[in-house]
Amino acid sequence: MGCNRNVQSHPPVGGILSQTDLDISKERMKNLNTQERRHIQEWINGQSVKYYSTQLNYWTSVEGLDKRKKRQDNSLISYSYDLYDFDQTKIYDQPIQRRDAKFGHFDELKAVENALRFMNDGEEVTLLVPSSLAYGTYGDEKKIDNDIPLIIKLKVL
Repeated sequence: MGCNRNVQSHPPVGGILSQTDLDISKERMKNLNTQERRHIQEWINGQSVKYYSTQLNYWTSVEGLDKRKKRQDNSLISYSYDLYDFDQTKIYDQPIQRRDAKFGHFDELKAVENALRFMNDGEEVTLLVPSSLAYGTYGDEKKIDNDIPLIIKLKVL
């Protein structure tokens, strides 16, 4: 399953990239995304739980999640999630939690925000997320390195 999305490339802080450099960067991201999707699919094939691909390029443990009624901008949501690598090692001891976050006004991982828009109150979902929808080429500058796909266990509170 390839990704047909356009991948944006950005020059380094304080620097300017030539068109050739931008093309190389785009090609690298495209290849990385293809490789990660293959790795995630192989991981899924070894699991007893079924996972379903979404339109945004991540997988979820709930079939048809992104086909449900969508929460609107400015609506409030409280949620928490734990992050794992694909060895299923928990990355942070404490879950990341947000109370009364307002859609359209909070800064969150793209896959998390997208999934939250379709989840019901009290629902728990596992997301399998390529690095491009997680912390990308920079990581979180703490415990998550660059280009790391993640397992996210997300719950609406």
